[in-house]
Amino acid sequence: MAALATLALGGCGGSRHDSTVTAATAVTGSTTGPPAAAPPPGLARLRAALSRVLALAGPGTGAAVYDLQAHTTLFALRAGVMRPPASVEKVYTTVALLRKLGADARLRTSVLGDGRLGAGGVWHGDLYLRGGGDPTFGDGAFNRVYELGYGPTAAQLATQLASDGIVRVTGQVIGDESLFDSERGGPASGGGPDIPDYGGQLSALTYDHGASIGALGPAAFAARQLTRALRLVHVRATAAPHTGIAPPGARRLAAVSSPRLAVLLKLMDVPSDDLAAELLTKQLGKRLHNRGSITAGARVIAQVMASYGLHPKTLDGSGLDRSDRTSPLEVVTLLKDLWHTPVGDVLQDSLPVLGVSGTTRRIAAGTAAQGRCVAKTGTLQDVTNLAGYCYSWGRQRLAFALFIDGLDNSRALMLIGRMAAAIARY
Repeated sequence: MAALATLALGGCGGSRHDSTVTAATAVTGSTTGPPAAAPPPGLARLRAALSRVLALAGPGTGAAVYDLQAHTTLFALRAGVMRPPASVEKVYTTVALLRKLGADARLRTSVLGDGRLGAGGVWHGDLYLRGGGDPTFGDGAFNRVYELGYGPTAAQLATQLASDGIVRVTGQVIGDESLFDSERGGPASGGGPDIPDYGGQLSALTYDHGASIGALGPAAFAARQLTRALRLVHVRATAAPHTGIAPPGARRLAAVSSPRLAVLLKLMDVPSDDLAAELLTKQLGKRLHNRGSITAGARVIAQVMASYGLHPKTLDGSGLDRSDRTSPLEVVTLLKDLWHTPVGDVLQDSLPVLGVSGTTRRIAAGTAAQGRCVAKTGTLQDVTNLAGYCYSWGRQRLAFALFIDGLDNSRALMLIGRMAAAIARY
């Protein structure tokens, strides 16, 4: 069903240069000239259905629906009001990553050696496990469950080192997380660890989704896991309880790469993975501003959005910060501009299918929207949003954004589902 939804959405037309609808028209629905004729029955039903649900949700709401084939706004109510996007922010992050890095980009985790290989396979010196910001680096069994089988492993690195002839390391295996800053969380937690939201700690070198244990942070934990993998291939080594930075003269002895960025984005967007979002945001900061921080990465995201004429307030890449701000109109404008472009195609493929997968599997399940819409959820306490594309019963291709603030999430999710179903029935 997910594949059918993707095929249906991908087969329609549209262009980022075709629309003549202005922002004012999208927000107010008004134009100059003679009075407009009564809307056709299908459009009248759509507008009535959305208006009824938004009235139930209260004034802290906004919505916009755009017909990508007719190049016209079908519905807009408080569409220009800026509100917390929550994880709808990841749509902006996804687009920025695709624009700046490309769908085929990969992240490398490597082992560097500071020393020399002596007689009998003895490495005289230290080994450095250098992180490249790959959120999927981890144990194979863990990745089969958490990363859908994707992601490089410590076992792969250990096998390479053993193939090089190393049987013992006289020094230590040291985790090198120097690519990014040392903040373990995002701006919402003041940079401190935020395990409930991220599911782990941020680092340029994470293992099993930012796992740590005791006094070992994520990078030192990763080094310990590599040491264990080395022992399984009969290489004796000891992990350092601290981190360090590989010296300039260290040479690369082994390396593994992440899946393509297009795959990483799907692993981020379908389950709405906040840790992956912030690690990839730091990647943007490092590559574009030589600062591996969320702040630097958020600046890149804002710059990319500005190239589309959009100006959301962007403080992070995950949407966890409640001070992030955007509007349904901005989101729909971006979705409209990306429709049927290379970046837009990858974005669309990264989103979960309503009623089927990821964070949307229970939204609009059993309704007209199931299997016909792909969308990004956005949820904080009393903030419930949904934005994406829908292939309606009338074979219309639609972009939409639905924001509800100030309502209990369970109630809001039910109302969001009703609106999504109405859009799909159009």
